[in-house]
Amino acid sequence: MMAEPIPHWPGRMIGSVHVRSTPGGPAEQAVFVHGLAGAATNWTDLMDELKDTVQGHALDLPGAGFSPAPDDGDYSVPAHARAVVGLLEQTGPAHLFGNSLGGAVAVRVAASRPDLVRTLTLISPALPDLLPRYGPVRVAAAAVPMLGEWVADHLRMLPVEQRIQASFAMVWANMEAVHPMRLKDAIEEQRRRDGLPHAGQAMVASARGIVAEYFRRGEDNLWHQAEKVQAPALIVHGRHDRLVRPAMARKAHRAFRQVRLVLLPTAGHVAMMEMPQVVAAEARRLIGETRLGNAPLPG
Repeated sequence: MMAEPIPHWPGRMIGSVHVRSTPGGPAEQAVFVHGLAGAATNWTDLMDELKDTVQGHALDLPGAGFSPAPDDGDYSVPAHARAVVGLLEQTGPAHLFGNSLGGAVAVRVAASRPDLVRTLTLISPALPDLLPRYGPVRVAAAAVPMLGEWVADHLRMLPVEQRIQASFAMVWANMEAVHPMRLKDAIEEQRRRDGLPHAGQAMVASARGIVAEYFRRGEDNLWHQAEKVQAPALIVHGRHDRLVRPAMARKAHRAFRQVRLVLLPTAGHVAMMEMPQVVAAEARRLIGETRLGNAPLPG
């Protein structure tokens, strides 16, 4: 029988974004960045596992969760990165976590503001990979002008339960491992999102933002940004990831200056939700190494 999951951490507005934080205690801070169609609540269980190690702050990216739409309508990865930097400037230097789209955002933050990032933990990061795969092809279709809006409008006509079941089946390796309460939470949250006028546009525009990153050239390409990251990095992939190829870990090993790779044989795209205890153990190891002086802490 599954253990009852903890309630989601309470939230508040910090600047332009909504943030859920664990209670104060540890002096060190951590910031968590969710993926496309996700929210701060994707990190609840991992934050609970790490609450005695770091004080965690998970933000809803602009237009997602409880964060309002950005005034300028910009949902690009650089725009999301600016929102994360804004939070980091409030928390001070922190351990930065990112999943999927949030991983791409976190790489750009770590490359541009090394003074704010102590360590970098990426879970199935959406770094450029032009080899077609079913999941990314769906994201690319959502990014096509007019088609993306059409898809978003027609998806909203499907029952919420059906949409959430399909979404979870895509990102989890094993749907039977999803606690019914977490599924219920997601369904209720999707109903709330359906009532927001900006929700569809935020989803489509964020999809376009990540597709644009896949085709970006020059020094701003995310792989070139990865080469600039100074913080020690941990990259976690799930063997059963349907969205990001675990084989991209080889390219990450060449790109990041200091990196440890972890492949979880029974995880999918959201390892921090599927097996938070395992991801927490790996993150604690990285954070502990910085305390031992292997990677000096700024500030």
